[in-house]
Amino acid sequence: MKKPAPQIGQIIRFDYLWRDEQERGRIEGAKDRPCAVIVALQRADDGSQRVYVAPITHSQPRDGLRAIEMPAQFNTLAGLDSERSWLITSELNRVVWSDPGIVPARPDRWFYGSLPRGIAQRALKEIVRLSRLGVLKSVDRT
Repeated sequence: MKKPAPQIGQIIRFDYLWRDEQERGRIEGAKDRPCAVIVALQRADDGSQRVYVAPITHSQPRDGLRAIEMPAQFNTLAGLDSERSWLITSELNRVVWSDPGIVPARPDRWFYGSLPRGIAQRALKEIVRLSRLGVLKSVDRT
């Protein structure tokens, strides 16, 4: 199964590396989790395509993390479980699309589903705002 090109809003399965994990010396995420593609950049000079992804988690955001709670009906439509979940907007991973940490969400498909347009727009707006304030955290996995 060939991996399709990235598109904003796709929910992928990725070994997301939290900023605090990186600060403790980890170089890979502790587990695979759903992540939303927030920005998909054109090919770099070396021919690689890069994306910024935001994690989706069941853990209620702790101090310092900003998040959008996902509507319960969305989880089912997107192919996720029915547990309460949040899209984190104050922390991202920058990754090359060909990274081996991006794996199929299911045996027969690459993606869980896609964010609803309204949530994707809201997330991007919040990420841009936090970036301008200088408080957006990012882990470069490239």
